[in-house]
Parts: sequence; structure tokens; C-alpha cells
Amino acid sequence: MSDATAVLDDLREESDELDVLVRDLADADWGRPTPADGWTVAHQIAHLAWTDQAALLAATDPEGFAAQAEDALKSPDTFVDDGAREGAAQPPAELLARWRAGREELQGVLRAAPPGTRFPWYGPPMSPASVATGRLMETWAHGQDVADALGARRDPTDRLRHVARIGVRARDYAFAVRGLTAPAEDFRVELTAPSGAVWAYGPEGAAQRVTGPALDFCLLATQRAHRADLALRAEGPDADRWLDIAQAFAGPAGPGRAPKGGRR
Repeated sequence: MSDATAVLDDLREESDELDVLVRDLADADWGRPTPADGWTVAHQIAHLAWTDQAALLAATDPEGFAAQAEDALKSPDTFVDDGAREGAAQPPAELLARWRAGREELQGVLRAAPPGTRFPWYGPPMSPASVATGRLMETWAHGQDVADALGARRDPTDRLRHVARIGVRARDYAFAVRGLTAPAEDFRVELTAPSGAVWAYGPEGAAQRVTGPALDFCLLATQRAHRADLALRAEGPDADRWLDIAQAFAGPAGPGRAPKGGRR
């Protein structure tokens, strides 16, 4: 059994849940705008399909992936949008079939990888479990945009633990990508899971803390909601600053989302 089995099972469930939202859409509905500026439902699914293909390339043809990554560095601000735009131009049935085939092929490759395997990526090399975790985070986040575009409600699940863990681990990156010095000490993060469990990270006696619903933290860290609309609480100036800049994804700091009403 691969050490990535558990997260791959969760990734499959997350993907299947999003698939249910889009599988019966009329072609016109694939063109609905999502909260991501300039991206339709089709762009969201195309991005997931494109990234799955990139992960497959990294896992099966490292030299081919290196060449693709080198091309991406020539246009770092546009290559993600370019991939989404190209995929969104496909007929919806073809795009859906491509996404389904790619994610299933990636499942097979990651499940077959021996423990200790590392695949190249745009940042540091990643284990099969890390690749799967990143794919789950993106599937959930882009799925949220699709759900918002369609006016659909998604019930949160404890699969969010993977998203939350990335968000916590990416704390120092969120500071660094903005040219800021990361705090020297660890924070205590306590998040209430959809099941009611508490997910805790960092030393129990830490002076600075973040607490609140896991769903809200995941929405914040994937920049799917503004902090002012979420029930997250920070204790300490650095923890408070982190909640203004948190991001669970690699790459430049995103623009985030505008506040809708505010709970802060």
C-alpha cells in the first residue's frame, strides 16, 4: 500500500463531488463567470485538468516536465491563465472527459509509486502524498468557485484537514512571498473540523494563536473569502498579520477576494 493511499482516496472523493456539480451542465452554463476574475466554470475545470497533466508529466517524464517548467518561467505571470484559457476553449464534453481521464491516470501513477519517491515540481520535489495533497487543495478551492458560480451549496467534510495542513505549513512562505520576515516563533493553531473534532498545530503554550472553524481557515488560505467575512480569531500581532496574508498555494501572492459583509 502506498503511503499516499489515504489522501488519494480523499482526492478521489473530492474530485467526484465536483464532478457531480458539472456533469449535467448545459453547454451555456460552462460559460458562467466564477468569483475568479475572468474565469468561467470551464476555466476552473480546465485549470484542474491542466495541472493534473503537469503532475503526470512530472511523475512520468521528468525531462519533459523540466522543459515545460522552463517555458513557464518565461511567462510566470500568465502561464496558468494561458493553460486555463486553452482548455476552456474545448467543447465542454471534451473538457470533462479530459479532466476525468487525467485525474484517474494520475491516481494510478501516484498509487504505484514506491514510498520515498520524489517528483520534480515548480518548487521543491514532492512525494506522491504531497502531490495528492496539493491536488486535493486545488480541487476543493476551484470547486468552491464552481459552486459559487452555480449557486450550489457544498457541505464541508473532514477532507479539509489536508487543505488546513497546507495552509498552516505555508505560513512562512506567505510572509516570504511578500518580502516580509517570517515570525521567529511557532503559532498555536486550533481549528474546529466539520465533524466537531479540533485540529491542533504548533506548541500548546505558544504566545500567539489562531482559532476558528476549519472551513473558514481553508477559505482564507485558498483566498476564496476575505478575512472580514470569516469567524477566525488571532491572538498576537504576528498571528493577526498572518491572517491578512495567508495563502496555501505556491506562486505570487494573489489579489484575494473583496469582503462581502464582514464578521471581523
